[in-house]
Amino acid sequence: MTNVTKVTVDLGEKSYDILIGEKILGEAVHFIADSEKFTDKVLVVTDENVIEDCGVELLAAFESREIPFAVATISAGETSKNLREAEMLYTGAIEMGLDRNSVIIALGGGVVGDLAGFVAATYLRGIPFVQVPTSLLAQVDSSVGGKTAVNHELGKNLIGAFHQPKAVFIDLDVLKTLPDREIKSGLAEVIKYGVIRDANFFSYLEENVDKILSRDVNALTKIIQRSCEIKAEIVSKDEKESNLRRILNFGHTVAHAVEEETDFVRYHHGEAVAIGMLASALISEALGKINYYDVRRLKNLLERFGLDTYCEGCNIEKLYAATLRDKKTLDGKTHWVLMKKFGEVEVVDEVPEDIVKGILKEIVR
Repeated sequence: MTNVTKVTVDLGEKSYDILIGEKILGEAVHFIADSEKFTDKVLVVTDENVIEDCGVELLAAFESREIPFAVATISAGETSKNLREAEMLYTGAIEMGLDRNSVIIALGGGVVGDLAGFVAATYLRGIPFVQVPTSLLAQVDSSVGGKTAVNHELGKNLIGAFHQPKAVFIDLDVLKTLPDREIKSGLAEVIKYGVIRDANFFSYLEENVDKILSRDVNALTKIIQRSCEIKAEIVSKDEKESNLRRILNFGHTVAHAVEEETDFVRYHHGEAVAIGMLASALISEALGKINYYDVRRLKNLLERFGLDTYCEGCNIEKLYAATLRDKKTLDGKTHWVLMKKFGEVEVVDEVPEDIVKGILKEIVR
């Protein structure tokens, strides 16, 4: 591989590399074939859109290495992330005869990665899997860190496991196939990293909006690499979200509530995160942690990237109730990730109900 950037997630025996470059989809297959740790039998989990746009190079690599494989295709979208779909994948794995050293490849966005990872984590009590994320959001966030899950009708990601991938292959070429809405959705998670960990990175985003939106390769490489570096650093220090890793949930408490309230259809995940980040910033301001200028600066960048900062069609009481069901709620207290300044956030479990509801009224149209 040439011109490939590598970021390592340091987890001792569970450490793995994130490889970032152009035209490297097939390298996932070579990685499996060249390792003595894996059985030469692979199940590729993907969705109906991705396999058509991105599957050719990967499938060609399988044929060139003569590795037995099968492709399991799910419907695109959040509604596929459920136990029913997981059961279908278990059936496929059993019928194919996957053993404990066989590999599942997740070829797709966050839904595919979460679902395939959950199946890999639970089939035979855990088998290897490799992430090949094809959306910007998955490349900078969900493919890294080992969080896997399916949704329940009462909440998002309530059923899951921590299961680290063996490697992550990020192919910049696939971003050329994505509609603008998908790119913008992923940028919300990129902005998050600047808010929670790196003020200079946030400034870089402010200064390079046009390059990023035009999909300049150098700009995309930089924002993906830096996002992965920040997440790798946090995950390496706190793999299972006992403390530091919780800061990665900045904006997600309200985001998950918005997604739930709109049946996971109206908003893409990153779009909901953008709304949730502004809500968290407004709560931070209401509690005196940041000033109006900081809120305005975040709002301006979100809007410059074409992201909404308000939601439609939501009921305030139902939104608030959904925040109480968030998986980050402990002992009946919702753990909010709030801003202290750009590059630094804190986790707070005492936010008055009237403040939260007041902010929810500000972000609902």
